[in-house]
Amino acid sequence: MTHSDSHSPYRANAEGFFGDFGGAVLPPHLAGPMADVAVAYEEASADPKFQDELQALLSKYVGRPSLLYFAENLTRELGGARVYLKREDLNHTGAHKINHCLGEALLAKRMGKKKLIAETGAGQHGVALATAAALVGLECEIHMGAIDIEKQHPNVIRMELLGAKVVAVEEGGRSLKEAVDSAFGVYAAAPEEYFFAIGSVVGPHPFPSMVRDFQSVVGREARAQILEAEGRLPDLLIAAVGGGSNAMGLFDAFLNDESVRVMGVEPGGEGLEGTRHAATMTLGTPGMLHGMQTKVLQDAEGEPSPVHSIASGLDYPGVGPQHAHLESLGRAEYVSVSDAETLAAFQALSRIEGIIPALESSHALAQVIKVAPTMPQDAIIIANLSGRGDKDVDYVAELLKQAATA
Repeated sequence: MTHSDSHSPYRANAEGFFGDFGGAVLPPHLAGPMADVAVAYEEASADPKFQDELQALLSKYVGRPSLLYFAENLTRELGGARVYLKREDLNHTGAHKINHCLGEALLAKRMGKKKLIAETGAGQHGVALATAAALVGLECEIHMGAIDIEKQHPNVIRMELLGAKVVAVEEGGRSLKEAVDSAFGVYAAAPEEYFFAIGSVVGPHPFPSMVRDFQSVVGREARAQILEAEGRLPDLLIAAVGGGSNAMGLFDAFLNDESVRVMGVEPGGEGLEGTRHAATMTLGTPGMLHGMQTKVLQDAEGEPSPVHSIASGLDYPGVGPQHAHLESLGRAEYVSVSDAETLAAFQALSRIEGIIPALESSHALAQVIKVAPTMPQDAIIIANLSGRGDKDVDYVAELLKQAATA
């Protein structure tokens, strides 16, 4: 399915609106270049050669299909529902991001672009895009908040080794939102030269639909795998939500299955009472951000609020418009977990299953730990393990050291 499949209540119309959310609000000089991307993607979606090339790379380069792993030890420990993990951490580059980065790189090359430009938070999108750029022979420029560069230094080294130019962003909160602003500013000055490879299901049309489509392989695989393993569909899907690409990737194949509950988990940070969180779906209000109408954490003047998360990849004051739409329809529910719960889940999976998860993925795991014991033992949960925690171990070690000496 492509972004033009407007017959579904869960998908965008021709203008890129999911109900009241989405669209493309752009400066006049960028409306044309973005429309060109939409047309190119529509054509590529219908081109068997493009699809075959992408599928070949996903299988022979990324290593898909990724494993759907029955977490037997965790299931026994929690004493409730059977817990399965969709192991996107096993992909080449260590996260789900490579799925859409390969698609975007192939599309950029098809359009005759020479350079890819993007933002990154935790660095996984940056690493995946730099990898895809190296593979298909394009230049790559990655903008990253200075705070995230400090937290995720190994990924900065990886991007540079892969040939990417990494730009440190010192403005404002020096995190993901500012990285998006910075990269978009460079793109806006030379849209004919660059392809802006947005790293989530956010931004102006067609990106929320396009990135979802490239990520939907996650859910299609999981659906087939759980039917083979259990002979039925799961009762509950759980995935972390910042912008929301790994969640939409898992959810998409199940949206028409009304028996399957869908749950997104966002950063409660240090608590929802102040501003040290990124709980957009929980506390955000309708607004405009990065060319889309969506839910935004914003002040009285409509400016995006400062946000915080222990996970750099979720540190964003907005959310993908399809998530806002799914919530408005009652098809998906959104909850938050705290930094402390996330850190505990990170440690728990490491010790119980011998799998070190990304801090982003640990938000989903924290919710699994909460809800699995409340469900019957024949119930099934699939959680998206969106990335591995190699990038986070030094940061986590420092947090644990601080906690021990506090």
